[in-house]
Amino acid sequence: MAKPAKLFTIGYEQTPAKIVLDELQQAGVKLLVDVRAVAASRRPGFSKTQLAAELDERGIGYVHLRGLGTPKDGREAARSGKFSEMQRIYRAHLKLPQAKEELDELASLAMKAGPVCLLCYERDHTHCHRQMIAEIIEGREGVRIENLLPPQL
Repeated sequence: MAKPAKLFTIGYEQTPAKIVLDELQQAGVKLLVDVRAVAASRRPGFSKTQLAAELDERGIGYVHLRGLGTPKDGREAARSGKFSEMQRIYRAHLKLPQAKEELDELASLAMKAGPVCLLCYERDHTHCHRQMIAEIIEGREGVRIENLLPPQL
């Protein structure tokens, strides 16, 4: 019996880009799936174009699934520490056609392009929508979730 595929998750809060990229490479990630609604960052190295270029240099692919990002009101709830409200908002968001379509795309990628890693900002996966996404894919495809936690600097 084959081992189930892994679906990694990682957040870059409080961590420089090089350390996050090193963590991805050490884990054997082949494709990074950016699940931020806005793939821009004030943190150096984490805006879409620069991140994709740095990943490419390491042989890791990049896909941005904007439809799986948290809507603005959900991000505001998370920043305010209202995680149950963020989860409620995000569950409703996942019922939208674009989110459903991109969940299907992610499920396919997780099985074909793996190992795949979901990227978002929050360091703690328990306070991030990426954990909700990972659990949906785990239920659909039987993947094993592994949350990467790069060292802080």
